[in-house]
Amino acid sequence: MNHLYRNVLEEAGIAREESDRRIEESFQAIFYGPDRFYSEAGPDMAYIMDTGNLDVRTEGMSYGMMMCVQLDRKAEFDRLWKWARTYMYMERGVNRGYFAWSVNMDGVPNATGPAPDGEEYFAMALFFASHRWGDGEGIFCYSREARAILHACLHQEDEGPGRNMWDRENHLIRFVPEQDITDPSYHLPHFYELFARYADEEDRPFWSEAAEASRAFLQKACHPVTGLSAEYSTYEGEPFAGLQNVFGRHDWHYSDAYRTVANIAMDYGWFGRGRGETWQVEIAEKIRRFFLETAAENPRGIYAVDGTFLEGQALHPVAITATLAESAIASSAPLAGGALRCVREFWETPLRRGDRRYYDNCLYLFALLALSGNYRIW
Repeated sequence: MNHLYRNVLEEAGIAREESDRRIEESFQAIFYGPDRFYSEAGPDMAYIMDTGNLDVRTEGMSYGMMMCVQLDRKAEFDRLWKWARTYMYMERGVNRGYFAWSVNMDGVPNATGPAPDGEEYFAMALFFASHRWGDGEGIFCYSREARAILHACLHQEDEGPGRNMWDRENHLIRFVPEQDITDPSYHLPHFYELFARYADEEDRPFWSEAAEASRAFLQKACHPVTGLSAEYSTYEGEPFAGLQNVFGRHDWHYSDAYRTVANIAMDYGWFGRGRGETWQVEIAEKIRRFFLETAAENPRGIYAVDGTFLEGQALHPVAITATLAESAIASSAPLAGGALRCVREFWETPLRRGDRRYYDNCLYLFALLALSGNYRIW
């Protein structure tokens, strides 16, 4: 078995034919079904709408592109990329070379700044597209576009008035360029390891160091008992509450933070397992134990990173279910215990319906791809 692409669903007793069918059904539901949030715009463009906020975000557009390249859906990939490049890309100003993080469905920007998770997913999806389908012309010269994005992320401070998306001193991704804090769920060391192979040659050493810096950061950002991370944190991994008056409260384990354990598991699957690393497995086990045991009476509540219950219920409960299941990639084989329970619960959970379905169902499809061994390096 190729250690990069463990089929966890098969270990849970789910036949490959069943998982392949579920993946195709989920893709069709998201892109073409009555509850879809992918919409075609004209003859050659399309966007993915955040159904909870009624806008188009670089998060969703880059997620959609990653889904498409993993599933060999080039037509949909190109439509999404052309829409993003046409309406979200900023060609001038302090953030030139970045993408406006929120845009209306008619293409009018809601923001003049970027969200760095969009840029890193755009770049990775474009590299994979180049390797899977080959480079085309113009904006469809995927590898050139990916390298340009990463160049902008690291060289704004050299070439203009803007700020880099990564701190060049500590190699950590910023929450937004103008803030010297970070978002633990933005840390994708498994992507950075690949950027170190594919980016401009002069920047490859930086990306190698960024991968290791993010791995060290994640071990500090995840609570030593619960495994939970905050939405925003300091560079030392401490929950950060300083932006509450601007963006709401983000020092607890909430929507963004659900992705952190999934990213840790993906890093383990692609790279850590082959190296014999264990920290990813330990964090994944802690967070599964927290939700299955400590928080068993209210497993979809809102919690501080130390496990203290806060008022209210999770805005994205299916996202929690999906990412807990995806954490099973970072577990011992054959699948057993809490990892097996999380995978079975996920398999028995349908796609979410209603206004908040966008975020949950994106993470749902990513979990399906990862758990079936179909989230791959191209």
